[in-house]
Amino acid sequence: MIPMVPIKIVSSGIALPENKITSHQLDIKLNQPTGYVEKLSGIEYRFHANHHDSQAQLAATALHHALEIKQLSADSIDVLISASAIPVQALPCTAAHILAQSKLKQGIACFDINASCISFITALHVAAGLLATNQHQRIAVVSADLASRGIDWRDHKSALIFGDGAACVIVEKGDGNSGIITYRHETYTKGIELCEVRAGGTQRNPRVGITEDDFLFRMQGQKLFRMISLLIDDFLQQILTDSKLQLNQVGTVIPHQASYLSLTHIKQHLNLKTEQLIDIYRFRGNQVAASIPSALHEAIISGRFYGQKNVMLLGTAAGMALCAMVLIP
Repeated sequence: MIPMVPIKIVSSGIALPENKITSHQLDIKLNQPTGYVEKLSGIEYRFHANHHDSQAQLAATALHHALEIKQLSADSIDVLISASAIPVQALPCTAAHILAQSKLKQGIACFDINASCISFITALHVAAGLLATNQHQRIAVVSADLASRGIDWRDHKSALIFGDGAACVIVEKGDGNSGIITYRHETYTKGIELCEVRAGGTQRNPRVGITEDDFLFRMQGQKLFRMISLLIDDFLQQILTDSKLQLNQVGTVIPHQASYLSLTHIKQHLNLKTEQLIDIYRFRGNQVAASIPSALHEAIISGRFYGQKNVMLLGTAAGMALCAMVLIP
């Protein structure tokens, strides 16, 4: 039997802004012919927050959804982890802001994990470690990103792929029949400048210098895709080797919803059937760190998570990083 780190996903939930944006609406906004945005982005519609929507409130709504689905008590959560790519503000941590908007009890442990788009996988691994100490019984991991607030509309290739949203999973140690078989996280700083938002830290601020563009998302998509393509084969093979599994033993693959091209590449590369790959990109876009837990929720509600022998979470991120987890649901 393969040794694993015990963890059980007991519930999941999502939240979306009310503002649904179709690609046709963006055709008009950008003064482009009908079909331009959908052809370029591969998205039919996505959701964008308005200027008054709160990232923390959206995260709390996803958390409450996860609690309500399984009728779990808010008081039963003893740790709250925010696994988002962009914080509410520099200080205090986003998890504290989420706690303030939630029904959870005051005094619980709250902290952030930020590994960009793969924050959720990393946070799930950390949560499993915390549960293994037996000091915590039930942990909520929440990812929420408002990517629309950093869109540079001059760069159509990157601007058109993003959507906003939040997702939450609630985890326990479980009975030992479910858990993480393997986890792998690699970072290659040669690609550190290929995907970035420069503002928000100590490097760019009013004292050392800052421009409005520093707050906008920048991505050199083709270079990033080429770099990932050179690394992904060995990375995936190592994950399978570590887990002592063949690819045909993985029932469901839940990837970061990075782009239409990346999802097509994963499907072809891994020779997956349509039902094996969780693909919500056409109706959500790239929700940054919220993409993977949102896709995980879709896997759960569509009957493609529980009951599977093995499930793989897979993503790439700014940094440039690759991350994957194989778990038994």
